[in-house]
Amino acid sequence: MRKHKKNSRMGIKLDVPLQTGLRFRLRGVLRRVDVDRPVFWGLLLKIWSVGAGPIALFLIAKLFSPVLQGYYYTFSTLLALQVFVELGLGTVLVQFASHEWSLLRLSEGGQLCGDEAALSRLTSLAQLAIKWYLVGAFVVVVAVGGGGYLFFTHSAAHDISWRAPWFALSLLTGAAVCLVPVWSLLEGCNQVAPLYKFRFYQGVCTSLSLWIAIVVGLKLWVPVIASISTLTAGIVFILWRYPVFFKQLLLHKPTGDLIKWRKDILPMQWKIALSWVCGYFLSSLFTPVLFHFHGPIIAGQFGMTWSIVGAVGGISTAWLAPKAPQFGMLIARRDFEELNRLFWRATKVFSSVVLVLSLCCWVIVCLLNIYYPALSNRLLPPSTVGLLLTAQALAALSFPFSVYLRAHKNEPLLILSVVAGVLAAVSTIFLGRYYAATGIAFGYLFVNAITIPFVFLIWSRCRKAWHA
Repeated sequence: MRKHKKNSRMGIKLDVPLQTGLRFRLRGVLRRVDVDRPVFWGLLLKIWSVGAGPIALFLIAKLFSPVLQGYYYTFSTLLALQVFVELGLGTVLVQFASHEWSLLRLSEGGQLCGDEAALSRLTSLAQLAIKWYLVGAFVVVVAVGGGGYLFFTHSAAHDISWRAPWFALSLLTGAAVCLVPVWSLLEGCNQVAPLYKFRFYQGVCTSLSLWIAIVVGLKLWVPVIASISTLTAGIVFILWRYPVFFKQLLLHKPTGDLIKWRKDILPMQWKIALSWVCGYFLSSLFTPVLFHFHGPIIAGQFGMTWSIVGAVGGISTAWLAPKAPQFGMLIARRDFEELNRLFWRATKVFSSVVLVLSLCCWVIVCLLNIYYPALSNRLLPPSTVGLLLTAQALAALSFPFSVYLRAHKNEPLLILSVVAGVLAAVSTIFLGRYYAATGIAFGYLFVNAITIPFVFLIWSRCRKAWHA
């Protein structure tokens, strides 16, 4: 006999087996497309971004002048210079922490338990990282803040009040840098489900604060308000969810094995750092170059377009990023069969999403160009957007392979990253100066087309050598 459960308030009978069956089928569908809890929350964040992003773009196009839009997007690209301070340590932390976490766990009270040697190494890693990022935060405030001031001062003069918002944003960016090791340690310790759940709610709060700031007319104070919202949410999450975890990591003195920066971290970090620096020239130099040579209006068009193009890779990584700690743990256990099964499953889904999203974005831009010319004028032409999307899709398709390689605590893509970064910097400066946004887009596609195939070759060679 089928059982029913009666709701005492509404007097409605619920078919419990039916509800359970539907839930079971839904979970089965999610499993078939490789969606577990971390991926679910990551996807939810990306879905929110897909809906929230166009709202922000619309508000900026509607309420910002073209010049103000240029300053707004140039702010964000200049702040990306913090990569020169971080030097890839966040990525290294995830890999090292995941290897130690294979022997550790969290108790019900939030304390770290397990192998004493692994706990000692993880503690030393956390304390080293915090010291690094505290110094890095100071450097970001002074160097990036001062460098941005010189950049805007020597650019074309406009009646835009940018100095106070810029320095405030530099201070907040320095504060955010202090939290980078926190997120890397949590991810490396496989706390991806609560971390990604938090990031979803954090993204909602940030979007809402951003919209309100734009509507009330705060102009270049908009990113300042959004940064305050992001930073506040992060601090509240840490104090609420992981106070014991970080108290144990940061205040207890390691008593056994230690991870030392020069011996253990540096051999991998300098390679990651060089790759990240080259990555800046490959993807973040565009807007400042256009701002310098052609002014804030075209820089604003490129910045808004790039925020759409960048969303293709961002949304797709929801399937892949949560798998990175699992890769590291499986490698530490030398379970290469399970590693390869998990990798190929995630890569197939990731690649399909990248291609579908790229096509959808280009179609949307074409439709805007036909039916909403006032809004499309704030973007680059569809032909240029097509070049950028093609180049971005190529770059995104190589991402799973680079994650797989770095999970081995190695960086065999260093030389390729340097070559790509140099080519991108030269093409961006030269083609950007003489051919503006179209030249930059063509150069970006050309560099990716000749370098990305080598990622797959290097991956194949290293996998055979490391798993022999």
